[in-house]
Amino acid sequence: MHPEQQQAILTIALLAAFADGANAEREREQIRRLAESLAETEGAPDLPALYQKVLLKQASLADTAAVLPDPSLRQLAYEMAVGVCDADGHANEAERRFLAELATVLGLEAAVTDPLRAEAEAMADLAESAAPRISTTLSTTIDATTSGPVVASVPNVPDSALDKSILNHAILNGALELLPQSWASMAIIPLQIKMVYGIGKAHGHELDQGHIRELLATLGVGLTSQYLEQFGRKLLGGLLGKAAGGLAGKWAGKIGGGATGMAFSFATTYALGQVAKRYYAGGRQMNAQVLRDSFQNLLGPAKAMQEQYLPQIRQKAGNLDMGQIMNMVRGG
Repeated sequence: MHPEQQQAILTIALLAAFADGANAEREREQIRRLAESLAETEGAPDLPALYQKVLLKQASLADTAAVLPDPSLRQLAYEMAVGVCDADGHANEAERRFLAELATVLGLEAAVTDPLRAEAEAMADLAESAAPRISTTLSTTIDATTSGPVVASVPNVPDSALDKSILNHAILNGALELLPQSWASMAIIPLQIKMVYGIGKAHGHELDQGHIRELLATLGVGLTSQYLEQFGRKLLGGLLGKAAGGLAGKWAGKIGGGATGMAFSFATTYALGQVAKRYYAGGRQMNAQVLRDSFQNLLGPAKAMQEQYLPQIRQKAGNLDMGQIMNMVRGG
């Protein structure tokens, strides 16, 4: 894949991220930082400039699609756009209109696009079920103050069991990032939500979707930006083949083949789990800045750990399929 083709696909992914016009300032900032981070990859296009071009609506969808004459690359671009639109839940009306326009510009028939949309919708359903929506929701305001003394929470499972669960989720998500299929990256977020839900429940908190998503966003683990990062690393790292594969896709490249800089989701998931454990054990009294600082302080050691666990991550990646992942998110 030529650099200009990589840039075209990344442009389409960024256009998808801003398709609904409702991205909060925090999410836009996370995507900006992501562009700066990915720009450090050897041979990467000028992603900060590309981000600004998309944000200022200076990128033409038709001109971008023209850089992708190969039908398989066009399918890959569409598949990645679908994943971006569904990363934070089911695509809304504006995102559906964008995807319809994109399919037309790319010249893709419904026989190609419909299975990709169905796959994305299935993963979005899983994200919704990873933590329930309950009628009496907990406060989603991280900085809310409470009266009275802080009461630490003792988990109803051994602390070592929580640590083991966090590590297992980190290895699994690291393995998913080594797979070329778009469903693999889309599964990371619902698995993170499920992990946090389990940690909160162990400390006596019946969490809802809104609370968990707010916690992730406060830490800087945005849903759309995280999916973009996973996809960008795969694309620039050469893990993606000409097409990501869809529902019946085959591996498009060697699993983890030498990509020691991959599996970034291991570190993100591990740091997220450890911060969540501290947060709920301490009675949810950490404010936004303390949460962010704690996450950043844990991220460095977690990145070092991922090198240690890379053999297990690669082994796990070699034994995964979509059915297994869906059952993991849906099951207990």
